[in-house]
Amino acid sequence: MNILVTGGAGYIGSHICIELIQTGHEIIIVDNFSNSDMEVINRLEAITKKKIIFLPIDICNQEEFEKVFQNYSIDSVIHLAGSKSVLESLNDPIKYYLQNLVCTIQLVSLMNKYKVHQLVFSSSATVYGTPEQCPIPETATLKTENPYGTTKLAVEKFLYEFAQSNHSFSIVLLRYFNPIGAHESGMIGEDPFTIPNNLMPYITQVATGKLPFLDIYGNDYSTLDGTGIRDYIHVVDLAKGHVKALESLKEKYGWRVFNLGTGEGYSVLQVVKTFEYVSGIPIPYLISDRRKGDVAISYADATKAKQQLNWAAEKTLEDMCRDAWRWQRNNPNGYKVGNIREGQLVYLTDL
Repeated sequence: MNILVTGGAGYIGSHICIELIQTGHEIIIVDNFSNSDMEVINRLEAITKKKIIFLPIDICNQEEFEKVFQNYSIDSVIHLAGSKSVLESLNDPIKYYLQNLVCTIQLVSLMNKYKVHQLVFSSSATVYGTPEQCPIPETATLKTENPYGTTKLAVEKFLYEFAQSNHSFSIVLLRYFNPIGAHESGMIGEDPFTIPNNLMPYITQVATGKLPFLDIYGNDYSTLDGTGIRDYIHVVDLAKGHVKALESLKEKYGWRVFNLGTGEGYSVLQVVKTFEYVSGIPIPYLISDRRKGDVAISYADATKAKQQLNWAAEKTLEDMCRDAWRWQRNNPNGYKVGNIREGQLVYLTDL
């Protein structure tokens, strides 16, 4: 199939593109580089040995974006483009409603116009807010606590209502938990533009000396060691979940939703200790106050994805830490040109 991947040069999108290509699909990447780098495309081509169609377009520019549907034959869309910082969304909710909700509505309008009826949407476990139970099933109460989460939930509701009105569409929503890790090649990984908001790139940048210490936000939660517990999933497992979701679009019409997580929770300090074990590098940290909107415990019930998509996460927390460290070790400055030259990759086989 010909798959349009919006946001395909981003951290999660780039890993999805590799899995799509390796399973025989043709891809078209649309990305405006707001959270990514052109070097990603070069590395995807190096990993897959395939020339990739890439279009540097902002999907919110509907006139330009429509040309993609006019000029290319598209069978399905995997929609990842959007803004994703909880803190930024609190400070700039207008941006988040425009980029995450309005631009998704424009995308679906174009899909409908050009008769592209298969969609996989990148949602988030943030739609559960503070969970009433763990593990969290897809049937759990939905309640958000920040504009980022609210826009994800708003898109979910829009897609549900749209699917109810148009029975030719097959739509799958994937609620991500906490993706970490990197591709085993060490060539692509998570590369935040500023001080990381997410735990793993923060840890790896401390390990390289780029940051002096790790901030741990709160150690007074009702957990085994006082730090927050999350469901960390290897980004490659997450990417494979998208391939399974894509394959399922041919089987059922309508609107379906799945959690993508391991079904197991790890505390912040457990992640730190595991990273120290696989890397051999101590991670200094300081305890700070809790962040607004953070919850104590959140991990998935991923049973539905296993039963209906034949998908389950396979990689361990050690795998996640090892692969994240390989990426950061190979690329101390992220995607800045000059980190890696062909034939000079460093594979940390001793970890």
